[in-house]
Amino acid sequence: MSQTEALTINVPELQEAIAAKSIVESLQFLAEQFPGQIAFSSSLGIEDQVITHLIFSNNIPIRVFTLDTGRLFNETYSLLHNTNKRYGKKIEIYFPQTDSVEKLVNEKGPMSFYQSVENRKECCYIRKVEPLNRALQGVKCWITGIRREQSDARQTLQALEWDEKLQLVKYNPLLEWSFEETTKFVKDNYVLYNPLHDQGFVSIGCASCTRAIQPGEHFRAGRWWWEDNSKKECGLHTH
Repeated sequence: MSQTEALTINVPELQEAIAAKSIVESLQFLAEQFPGQIAFSSSLGIEDQVITHLIFSNNIPIRVFTLDTGRLFNETYSLLHNTNKRYGKKIEIYFPQTDSVEKLVNEKGPMSFYQSVENRKECCYIRKVEPLNRALQGVKCWITGIRREQSDARQTLQALEWDEKLQLVKYNPLLEWSFEETTKFVKDNYVLYNPLHDQGFVSIGCASCTRAIQPGEHFRAGRWWWEDNSKKECGLHTH
């Protein structure tokens, strides 16, 4: 943590403050601590739909945004439209820089990400990481929908932590939730979700990089299935 940030944001105090609070209470508390400087990034996955529901249905003043990579499933676009309609609110959309996408596709072709991990991460950076960095400008508290069981790389995360690279507080309210707990909440509360989840898609990203998983397969097997599990992060949560 930089010296300036250390003077204004006391992470241990925030951790202690939300320890006994519910997720809704924690979101409300953090919104009060960071007025106008708090945002939730939604991938429109089932976890993120839970958090969007909690924010929108409780009118918590947290900006909600998503990243449109240009390669999403049609079901994802329909869900985005229907979610906005359901709550009467707008999820902000951030796109990749046109010139960067054009340069990548013209130089390496539309399927370069299948050729190497480096190429795939380059595509993820252009389509996801750079837009995220723009979306988080001026943000001091970033809410995410990541869960611990989603990836081996997420085992050491804390529910509330300091992101040194982005210089902000990161809150992962569903970190300890299982996929079963998440789906139960969605059904019990009639939360809109992507119908692809009912077809074996546990994690939904770009159409070209996502497939359904088979019984017994690793949770992350449906993402970038041509790579081994140890490398399956797009860069959004690897700071």
